[in-house]
Amino acid sequence: MATRPVFEVTADEKLFARREVQFKWFGGRALEQIRNNIRGLHGNYSAAYPDKKLLEISTKSTDELGVKLSAFNLQIREGVSLESAFQGSKVFKLGGPYTDIIGKPSVYAKSDGRLKSSGALIGFSFEGKNFPINPPTYFYNWFYVTTLAANKILADELLERKFDAFTDIAFNPDKGKVNCQAEAAAIFVSLSRQNLLSDALADEKNFLRIVYHER
Repeated sequence: MATRPVFEVTADEKLFARREVQFKWFGGRALEQIRNNIRGLHGNYSAAYPDKKLLEISTKSTDELGVKLSAFNLQIREGVSLESAFQGSKVFKLGGPYTDIIGKPSVYAKSDGRLKSSGALIGFSFEGKNFPINPPTYFYNWFYVTTLAANKILADELLERKFDAFTDIAFNPDKGKVNCQAEAAAIFVSLSRQNLLSDALADEKNFLRIVYHER
C-alpha cells in the first residue's frame, strides 16, 4: 500500500485542501505500472469524494492536459521548461544559481550533480529577483502559477474543464519532497475562481500575502 496527497480546490482563503489517500501500489517504472498507481489513487479518492473531478498532472498522466501542465513540459518561454528554470534558480551555501541549467532538457536539469554537491539550499534567484526558502513552497508555487497564467491557452482549458482536485503520482513527501505541481495547479484554479489571480500576481509580496497570509 502507498499514500499520496490529493490537492482539492477550495472556495475559502486557504485556497486548497490536502487529502491523504491510501491505495494499492504497483512497483516498477513501466508506464503501465505508474498509470495503475494513478488509477488506484484516483479510484480510492473518488470513492470517498464522488462529486470531485480529478486531473493527474505529470508526464505520466492519461490526460493530455495533465501532461502539458507538467513542470517538465510547461514553458516559461520557448525552449525553456519550468523545471529547468526552477533548478537553475537554486542558490546554495556553496554556489549557485547555476543559470547554465536553464534551457537544458528537464530531465538533465533536475539531475545536474551540482544541485547535490553545493551544500544547503539557502534561496532562489531568477532574473534579478531573489526569493527566500521560507515558506518552503513559496518560490515554486509563485513560479508555476505565474508561468501557467502566461500560457493562456493551457490556463483557459484548465479552467474551462472545471477540475476540482489534482494529483502528481511522483510526489512523495516521505522522500523529503516539498514542491508539487498538483498543489500549484490547485492554487491557480482557486485564485482564478475567487478573482484573486491578478492581485496575487501583481508582485511577489502580494502572492505571499494572499496565498500564505504573510505580510
